[in-house]
Amino acid sequence: MDKLVSLCKRRGFVFQSSELYGGVGSVWDYGPLGVELKRNVKDRWWRAMVHARDDIEGIDAGILMHPRVWEASGHVATFTDPLVDCKTCKARFRADKLMDAQCPQKPSKHPGEHTTCQLTEPRQFNMMFKTFMGPVEEQAAVVYLRPETAQGIYVNYLNVLQGSRQKVPFGIAQIGKAFRNEITPGNFIFRTREFEQMEMQFFVRPGTEDEWFETWRHQRWQWHLDLGLTPAKLRWYQTKPEELAHYAKAAYDIEYEFPFGWNEFEGIHNRTDYDLKRHQQYSGKKLEYFDQERNERYLPYVVETSVGADRCTLALMCDAYHEEQVEGETRVVLRFLPALAPIKAAVLPLVKKDGMPEIAERIYHDLKGRCTAFYDDGGSIGRRYRRQDETGTPFCITVDGQTKEDGTVTVRHRDTLKQDRVAADRIAGWVLERVV
Repeated sequence: MDKLVSLCKRRGFVFQSSELYGGVGSVWDYGPLGVELKRNVKDRWWRAMVHARDDIEGIDAGILMHPRVWEASGHVATFTDPLVDCKTCKARFRADKLMDAQCPQKPSKHPGEHTTCQLTEPRQFNMMFKTFMGPVEEQAAVVYLRPETAQGIYVNYLNVLQGSRQKVPFGIAQIGKAFRNEITPGNFIFRTREFEQMEMQFFVRPGTEDEWFETWRHQRWQWHLDLGLTPAKLRWYQTKPEELAHYAKAAYDIEYEFPFGWNEFEGIHNRTDYDLKRHQQYSGKKLEYFDQERNERYLPYVVETSVGADRCTLALMCDAYHEEQVEGETRVVLRFLPALAPIKAAVLPLVKKDGMPEIAERIYHDLKGRCTAFYDDGGSIGRRYRRQDETGTPFCITVDGQTKEDGTVTVRHRDTLKQDRVAADRIAGWVLERVV
């Protein structure tokens, strides 16, 4: 994990937020390559959920919502973690995650394992960020930074239903920021205080929710396989009845084997009609659906799929990271699926003379108009190849002495190190065929 974090900073994937001022705990900034990788993940999810289907609509709800939304959802009353304080080291820990935490006292142990540890009784702590809307900090103006994106979907359920003329079953999808005042965040971008969720709420007729739940379990599993994640590093975790959220009838997590162990990065939940029922009760507005074919009214049940964009990006980076020996040297390579790679192709003139830079620049600008490309003429060709390996670039295009003779360029494949000759005037199409 330390090697991956170091690589992310060195190559411009992820930086600590406000690092210039000492950083902000568990908030991260995505650099030039990281933002491309994460955007590719989000675009792929949006295409699968919205563009490729006729029964799902997309929205983008505001981060700030009416405070009654969070009362209706139960977040004000129940969105809490049990915390304990240590009177000796003054640190604070989640009571249910003590074995995952490290006491700041030396030698390193878990909280409570030192003879000098003095842990308090657990207290409940609400994880929502609270702020004030308007010029006066009074109770009437309290609002929250949303801790999830799902509620923005529920309160827009009727608007989307009427505006899109959809019929149940149908879904609403959203990608957006959420904020949680996590007390024990960590593991790089896995558990953070500011993160992005890719969520879809699928509204179904009561009595059909179990069938749809299994349908979405299958589809979401396949989506992760299609990202190129190693199947052996994926597994299902069925939430035990005593672990279920208060609104859930059933829940499964998709877990990935990160370097720090198996952890969840997507959840599929059967939320019953809890959410719409609560918002109907608190708002006083009817949210029932009239089924013309059955001549009946009902509150739809909801099957939810929710995946963390940051956690999914981290899983991809962990899965892609490889070290191998090539000609006596250690090669670090990120084996992303070409369609997900931040840079699709790098264009490299072998030397800075004999007209090679001019040809390379023409190829680069042609490529850049169609996909993400990179131009590099600094250092030996071997060093430039290694730099592109570390950023996960699937193809390196080298303009060399033979280019001026027959109009072909050398294409080096990241994963196999195989080299092909391709006509320079066809190289853009050749690359696009392999990176979509």
